[in-house]
Amino acid sequence: MSLIRPEARSTLWKLREVLAGAVIGGLGLYWGLTALAPLSWVGWGVLFIGCILSVSGLQRARFWRGKGGPGVVRVDEGQVAYFGPYDGGAIALSELSRLELDPAPDPPLWYLYQPGQPILSIPVTAENADTLFDSFAALPGMRTERMLSALSSGGEHRIVIWAKEMRRLH
Repeated sequence: MSLIRPEARSTLWKLREVLAGAVIGGLGLYWGLTALAPLSWVGWGVLFIGCILSVSGLQRARFWRGKGGPGVVRVDEGQVAYFGPYDGGAIALSELSRLELDPAPDPPLWYLYQPGQPILSIPVTAENADTLFDSFAALPGMRTERMLSALSSGGEHRIVIWAKEMRRLH
């Protein structure tokens, strides 16, 4: 028997990095304000690290859309694989040409495009879909805030989140 309701446990798990950053930042602030010079300097550095961890955790929390969706996502060595009940596939992140979000269906879908491969569609609530955040954030030129706002805004049409720049030869 658990003392914490499942909804509260889910929320705490979603915000775990934010809470850890707040605790670390609080310890750094305490050291920065109360300790002598060498430990005080370390405290300000720890506060900075706590703030970075909290901001990163807040972005991950905004990306997370829950569990229980169809299929399982696996990210391994630069490759995103989706194993769904009706379809699936794998895409190499280095070969990814475009990333789109379709907010209309329930649950919304990520569309990953790789030349010569079928389009890989992944529900945002698929098991382990939260691991896609790091993969998407590492794409060159990715604007994380744009991705997060598109994910939370809803809408009717597909949104191009990221596209590989096409270089022209002169």
